[in-house]
Amino acid sequence: MVCVCLAISASYELIEWGVAEATGTAADAFLGTQGDVWDTQWDMFFALIGSICSWAVLFKIHDRYLRQIKGET
Repeated sequence: MVCVCLAISASYELIEWGVAEATGTAADAFLGTQGDVWDTQWDMFFALIGSICSWAVLFKIHDRYLRQIKGET
């Protein structure tokens, strides 16, 4: 789950980079970085933190539903 979240985040950052390269000066309006050179790294870091937190909160519920589907108690 964490790797999928990071893969999606990285894909979006690559799309942002591609748009920035294609549009040149209009990149700041699309990226919305507000001058933060670490915006990409922050985005991916918070995607990592969010995916770990959601896994920590939801893994027991997920396991319980899987046991119900298999017919276990």
